Amino acid sequence: MKISETDILLVPGYGKTLPGHWILRWQDKMDTARVVKQKELSRPSKKDWLDTLVSEVDAARRPVVLVGHSLGCILIAHGSHALKDKVKGAYLVAPSDWDREGLAEEFDGGDFKPIPKDPLPFTAHLVASRNDPYCEYERAEAFSKAWGTTFQDAGEAGHINLESGHGPWPEGMMSFAYFMKRLG
Repeated sequence: MKISETDILLVPGYGKTLPGHWILRWQDKMDTARVVKQKELSRPSKKDWLDTLVSEVDAARRPVVLVGHSLGCILIAHGSHALKDKVKGAYLVAPSDWDREGLAEEFDGGDFKPIPKDPLPFTAHLVASRNDPYCEYERAEAFSKAWGTTFQDAGEAGHINLESGHGPWPEGMMSFAYFMKRLG
């Protein structure tokens, strides 16, 4: 599937996405990409965030490919069955483990628990880091298996964000291009 034939919805996670983050760079590089803007970035509400995502998907004029980061991955898993008619695929990067003791409470996002374990109703790929502070590698592998995604080991890449040195993240762009080709 060609990027120009899809609406790419970039679904960031908790907190403000800072300039230079790969999500914003991808939005600048792909004409059909746009960031899903949530109202409360530091007080996430599953219902509000899901309503926004569903609205963005409904507004799309072409088939949709979702790109989630961190809590954005978990949001996509929660909403997958409501989105399945227009979504052709999801590229999931560094999911955060909101079921982990204390994480959701620390970031005021308790209503994202429990994380769904049902297979996603569309093609998906999950990229995980071996030293992500918000999700153990084995837990990310378990998400991938439960959701029925292909899985990519990103090595020791932290949370795959600015803090871990992933502004441009060219390896991610190449991996995403391969994912898009698989959607055929």
